[in-house]
Amino acid sequence: MSVASPSPEIHDIQYSPEALAVRRRMIRRRRMTRAMTYGIAVLLAAWVLLPIYFIASMALTTPEMVRAYPKSVLPFIPFSFDTMKFFLKSQGIVPGLINSITVALITLVLSTIIAAPAGYATSRFLFPGRNFFKISILAVRAFPIIILSIPLAVVFINLNIYDSVYSLALMHTALTLPTTILVIGSVFASVPYELEEAAKVFGCTPFQAFRVVVLPLVLPGIAAAAIFTFVMSWNEVFAASILTVNNRTLPAQVFFTLSGSSEPYQFAGAFAMIIPALIFIFFIRRYLFNMWGQISK
Repeated sequence: MSVASPSPEIHDIQYSPEALAVRRRMIRRRRMTRAMTYGIAVLLAAWVLLPIYFIASMALTTPEMVRAYPKSVLPFIPFSFDTMKFFLKSQGIVPGLINSITVALITLVLSTIIAAPAGYATSRFLFPGRNFFKISILAVRAFPIIILSIPLAVVFINLNIYDSVYSLALMHTALTLPTTILVIGSVFASVPYELEEAAKVFGCTPFQAFRVVVLPLVLPGIAAAAIFTFVMSWNEVFAASILTVNNRTLPAQVFFTLSGSSEPYQFAGAFAMIIPALIFIFFIRRYLFNMWGQISK
């Protein structure tokens, strides 16, 4: 009885010269595309990180090295906190730092409390005027901050709450609410509604279904939106410059003294302003990865 010959292995298949040429071109094109993608990513990363690295190098050295020319960067210059100490000892910096943290925390709490139910409503319920409501939320961001700040300054003066961290926090809440609502709304929309329906089938009330099923999934996204709100409030300078005089935040204080300040003050102030953003970027990855990982499961 004859025995069937074994099937040829893949690597034993003989390709025609034309097929080999096409395969080489595809491999070459794939490698060029990958190299171009990595090259663009490296250029974008360098565009963002090099200025931050230069500012950090100038802020974390001595004032003498900051004033020296030509300038160098770490680790070729001495590492020191003298420049940051000089900045923190400058007039108005520590009170401005406290005011910035206070305003940002109040803005974070108010924006999250208001944006969470608004985001849930826009993502879960169909009601008349839903699209108009979303557009009206975005319309707030269409107006320049300077246009909103001047009328509010007049209102705050008449209400005797001008030059207060609480009135400034209300202004920052109005500025950050559109972004916070849209972010939290997209987080709620990413959770399938069928999960809530399944919880109701098993005897949960609507509130229990939200608390037990939906809330654990969206908490990382809400935390990410809250941190982003904190950073937006921390970096805001125009409204803080108009609505405060004696209780200025750190960006407003740096802005008012920037023209007559020295180079160590400028570099240290810039580094102090970007620290919250760097912390935000470092932690936001974990929150977002956890959020998408939980939802995908």
